[in-house]
Amino acid sequence: QVQLVESGGGLVPAGDSLRLSCAASGRTLTSYAVGWFRQAPGKERESVAAISCRGGRTRYADSVNGRFTISRDNAKNTVFLQMNSLKPEDTAVYYCAARYTFPCSASTYSRNSEYTAWGRGTQVTVSS
Repeated sequence: QVQLVESGGGLVPAGDSLRLSCAASGRTLTSYAVGWFRQAPGKERESVAAISCRGGRTRYADSVNGRFTISRDNAKNTVFLQMNSLKPEDTAVYYCAARYTFPCSASTYSRNSEYTAWGRGTQVTVSS
């Protein structure tokens, strides 16, 4: 089973940027579709962005489309989430998740239940 560790969170003012990383170990990410999710206090975990196993297809939530970019470097076994123009409503714990996808396809996934491996999350706080 692949293990995932997120990093890059922090406290930033509105309008700033952050780059989250999701580093995988135990298995190569080449055969995994990956997603970023977030959970704010008192709210359900929601999909933010997703990327297919080779990175050819991406998907974004409407609330972050145009501000966030998901990418992956399979050689480094890492997936990234570049977050620009951050807003206070982006404040949440951000999680990455992976789903084994063999053979590799262009599919992306946005439901919690579609993923089998999760990291422990990294806190992102955006001040107004």
